[in-house]
Amino acid sequence: MNIDNLLRLLADTYEKKLPFNRVLGLKIGSLEETRATVHFDMRPDLVGNFVHGILHGGVISSALDAAGGIVATAGALRRILDLTPEEAMARIARVGTIDLRVDYLRPGQGERFTATAVPMRTGRKVAVVRSELKNESDVLIAVGTGTYIVG
Repeated sequence: MNIDNLLRLLADTYEKKLPFNRVLGLKIGSLEETRATVHFDMRPDLVGNFVHGILHGGVISSALDAAGGIVATAGALRRILDLTPEEAMARIARVGTIDLRVDYLRPGQGERFTATAVPMRTGRKVAVVRSELKNESDVLIAVGTGTYIVG
């Protein structure tokens, strides 16, 4: 299996097969070994502050975590190129969040949001990723640093 096929499989898995990502309406905008973007639209059921119509903080942290998790996984894919698709999916399924820190910088106002993530370090066992969430006007809403088990 080559890296492009694995990236497509990974994007499909995160977007279509993870139930919570589907609940949030997360769509993979782009996925490379060193960068991922995840988009979602504001909906009434994602609001945390109903008076001001502001995005719930849990949705913000979940989007940052999803973007961080997918790019952490993407960064580790080269180590599983020689595996069958089934073996590769089993290895991908073991990836998980160890720690996530989120700094909420502004209220989550907007119609469309994009979480972008880049790895800071990818080791054999652990990856550390920096993520940010912006709205459609490119206003920075939150940043996150996540640590993920990848090996």
